[in-house]
Amino acid sequence: MTVKIDGESLRIEDVVRVARHGDFVQLTDVAGEKVLRSRQVLEALAKNSKRPIYGVNTGFGRLVTKRISPDELRQLQENLILSHSAGVGFPLPQEVVRATMLLRVNSLAKGYSGVRLVILDTLVEMLNKKVHPVVPRKGSLGASGDLAPLAHIAAVMLGRGKAYFNGTPFSGEVAMGKAGIKTIKLESKEGLALINGTQASSAVLSLAAYNSEHLLKMSDVLGALSVFMLNGNISQFAQEIQSVRPHPGQIISAKNLRRLFGDAAQGSRENLQDAYSLRCIPQVHGAVRAALRHAISVLVTEINSATDNPLVFPEENEILSGGNFHGEPIALIADYLKLAMAELGSISERRTNRLLHPDLNGDLPPFLVDDAGLNSGYMLAHYTAASLVAENKVLAHPSCVDSIPVSGDQEDHVSMGMNAALHLSEVVKNVGYILAVELLCACQANEYVKRPLPKALGGVYQAVREQIPAMKKDEEVYPHIEAANRLVWGKTLMETVKRSIGELD
Repeated sequence: MTVKIDGESLRIEDVVRVARHGDFVQLTDVAGEKVLRSRQVLEALAKNSKRPIYGVNTGFGRLVTKRISPDELRQLQENLILSHSAGVGFPLPQEVVRATMLLRVNSLAKGYSGVRLVILDTLVEMLNKKVHPVVPRKGSLGASGDLAPLAHIAAVMLGRGKAYFNGTPFSGEVAMGKAGIKTIKLESKEGLALINGTQASSAVLSLAAYNSEHLLKMSDVLGALSVFMLNGNISQFAQEIQSVRPHPGQIISAKNLRRLFGDAAQGSRENLQDAYSLRCIPQVHGAVRAALRHAISVLVTEINSATDNPLVFPEENEILSGGNFHGEPIALIADYLKLAMAELGSISERRTNRLLHPDLNGDLPPFLVDDAGLNSGYMLAHYTAASLVAENKVLAHPSCVDSIPVSGDQEDHVSMGMNAALHLSEVVKNVGYILAVELLCACQANEYVKRPLPKALGGVYQAVREQIPAMKKDEEVYPHIEAANRLVWGKTLMETVKRSIGELD
């Protein structure tokens, strides 16, 4: 499969295809023409104008007032990359680096950055030949974009830094050589164009948003399974209830639950009202869906935007300085989405608690095991889920409200968008494990429930039992949690549901 880059129409699904599955990347001819035109205008304006042009013949940040002589313009750009390669910490995952490179190409392809075509071609070639720069995860303020992470990528283009080629680490120069890719010498403005922008934080956020969408559907499945095991009142998910509070996400979640229950949706029980963690699944899951949809809407705009500075406008024959690099749009939606996903994990943990709690789980045995007391069952699996929920509460604290001025107070308000995106990514991983614990407990509960499962939920139970046996007595629990986590993230369970009732909304 080939993902064609035009600067205008990249989708989250395209990012995932390139980042995770290694799909081929190709720059469109139209994008190439826009890039060439932008460079021609930049070179003409820089040559004929005596006025300062930020980042072309001036220093950077607080050093904007320092004029750079014409014979030092190339050195200026290389110095920028080297000095800004200042990240620390464990490297970003390969998929995040690939997504970042793709987003950088797409932004440059809009034709407002004034770079030569070779800059884009080199990044595309690195993607297609699997040269992956080593990019430390910490150091971006989301101020002039993700300066440090992007500089570590650009350094490899110059033959500096470090990179993996075919999974083996090398110096940047050796990795590029082994891949048969020529290193580059930066011309005016090109270093700045490579590192000014939100592509690293947008990459992390793109993958986290894609993962969140998967977990939302999985949450509806596990919520339905838990409600059934606890003999919940299924009529609380009726279409009539949702229609008078018509939030789209709520309507979708309730519809998914009704489909998952199938014929059981006609059942009733003496207890008219369940606890909120059961009764309010559509309202909570639906609100998370709304947050995710808003986040994706903003994100798609961002990944198809020109986010460096200054920008070249060929039609107006003008170069203008502005602030499109500021990461506030990304920071706000990453903070919003991590709050939402933390809530998705929180309500799942409450359902797990009800499955295990001897005073709340009806006729089910304490902690879902025979000989409770001698055996503890899944008691400690719940501890793990509770621990992860507590960690998510800390991670969900908004990053964007914590601005720290830098660059001699030139950059006196920063977004902390990369911190927000990284915290979101960790929240999403934690939610996967929290759902895995609910999956384990709901399936274990079925060992004691005598009512036949609806077709879709029965298929889920059988798929789990093919991988994870029922617990008869105490044993090491962590292998079961890891196996359940693989099922939560894999395709098997959702494909099982799809075969029974079609794809969930």
